Amino acid sequence: MTTDRQDFDVWDLPRRMGLEADIAALQQVLRDWVEQCDSEVREMVRRQFSGRAKYYRPVTVFACHRAMTGEPPPAPVLTSASAVEMIHNVSLIIDDILDRSRFRRGSLSLHCRFGFLPALMVAGYITAASSRLVADDAYGVDQLSRLMQRLGIAECLQWRLRRQPLGIEEWRLVAGEDTGSMFETCARLGTRDDRLAKFGLLLGMLYHGCDDVADVRGTSALGGGSAKDIQDGILTLPAAIAMRDPAMAARFAAKDQTAVAEITARLVQALPEAERYLDRLATEAEQEAHAHAQFPEPLLQLIRYTRTLSHN
Repeated sequence: MTTDRQDFDVWDLPRRMGLEADIAALQQVLRDWVEQCDSEVREMVRRQFSGRAKYYRPVTVFACHRAMTGEPPPAPVLTSASAVEMIHNVSLIIDDILDRSRFRRGSLSLHCRFGFLPALMVAGYITAASSRLVADDAYGVDQLSRLMQRLGIAECLQWRLRRQPLGIEEWRLVAGEDTGSMFETCARLGTRDDRLAKFGLLLGMLYHGCDDVADVRGTSALGGGSAKDIQDGILTLPAAIAMRDPAMAARFAAKDQTAVAEITARLVQALPEAERYLDRLATEAEQEAHAHAQFPEPLLQLIRYTRTLSHN
């Protein structure tokens, strides 16, 4: 699969896919919810949801709905997409705390602005609020509850597997339970069944892998990116490829921080093969879209956009 990266802008995704009205409706749901938050946490919640957001996950919900119906999303789909965006923001808060990231969306991250404990409590507050938002939608409650469990399991799995000399199959397991579970849930919420579940899983794995590759490109060019993943021994797609070399696997498994530059160089060497693997994942997702969607073009657009992320 080949893409012309100049044709795509991930920030412009809703407009390019004709989903501006859907995203505007979602933003209104979120604004109304923020204003109803308790005054003790309202400013923190408002800050977390301010700034430029890609809305990639709600876009996936809406695209999957339209791929099956050709119609705008009904209220349950809109509400569940809003809840997914809330859960995504919970994951951002936790990631920023664990990574000690100072900035998010051009502003101080929540824990840097308000402190660790308030940020953690707000993450819990948003999680509970997402459940209340879909309280009248039994299918949404079930899917979002399962998602939260899968995300927790994925983080534990990824941490348990760190520094182990593992390969592509193990990476697929991690990517599928981490980002894959989020996008699989988005697909289910969009169609209200499992017809596009595998498509969502593959799209999430593609997103995960493109992010892995983009991080390595950032590390080699800017001195950042995946350095923390290397230090923690996290299994990324380039690492899974690089660890076919026993010597590199041994260095990756060790806690020798002096080997970071050497490991980074080997990960850069693995990028062409990682890109080819991402092309194959994209093709798998395309096949699912053609096989199961009545109107596959929105899904094909999503795949094309996602595939460009390894270079952004």
